[in-house]
Amino acid sequence: MIISLCNEVLRDMSFAEQCSFASALGYGGLEIAPYTLDEEPHLVSASKRAEWRRLAADSGIKITGLHWLLLTPAGLSVTTADDSVRQRTLDVMRGLVELCADLGGSVLVHGSPKQRLIADEEDREEGSRRAEGVFAEIAREAEAKGVTYCIEPLSKAETNFINTISEAADLVSRIGSPAFRTMLDTKAAFSSETESIPNLIREWFPQGVIGHVHVNDRNLRAPGQGEDLFAPVFEALNAYGYDGVVSVEPFDYFPDGRSAASRAIGYIQGILETIEHQK
Repeated sequence: MIISLCNEVLRDMSFAEQCSFASALGYGGLEIAPYTLDEEPHLVSASKRAEWRRLAADSGIKITGLHWLLLTPAGLSVTTADDSVRQRTLDVMRGLVELCADLGGSVLVHGSPKQRLIADEEDREEGSRRAEGVFAEIAREAEAKGVTYCIEPLSKAETNFINTISEAADLVSRIGSPAFRTMLDTKAAFSSETESIPNLIREWFPQGVIGHVHVNDRNLRAPGQGEDLFAPVFEALNAYGYDGVVSVEPFDYFPDGRSAASRAIGYIQGILETIEHQK
């Protein structure tokens, strides 16, 4: 199990400093929000991509993947009836799949709630169908590049398209590609799911539809900075035999990004060490 840090937590640092700081704390990886790299990250040069990959490797850390994919450039949507906007969005997504592969990452997490929102004036079924068409296309791209593209269930407060793992699993089934899966985000699950997170892990991981994990407290802070308990989450992941990436993704950096990142890795390492000693 690799514990990765979502790099926007440290976005006041240079990329080289992010890599060094996360590695020194004990993280095994960085999960990159593309907007922190460039306003048009899907278009950055091959030389720049190679430099970022080298900086991570020199710091002893791996770039595990990408998330928060469609914040930039502005005006993107996978559900819109505007064919030109949808095609532009698909072009950006294709570029990000290539970026992920070039950086040595293995997974892309499609959260981007505003860029998948189905507008009130649009038909829900039609909007969902359009998004499915986009994801079917990107699944082929991901498969060709050897990465996994994950649709992230998010709460109804954030978006009206894909709010639960069950809904995401239905989409995964319809797409029918090994490169297109869903993922578990603990903050969203605490808010949107009726089952506990350990029960969700026991139900969905054996079905092979979940390809990634984000951990964050429902108070928007890092694990260990709220009332949500994460030992049962990691115990369930360990019992299943999950050996993928678990990324720390707080939104409220309390008291600041460095402190939140430090607190989270210490808390998680303590849980993992306890689990190991109990074997």
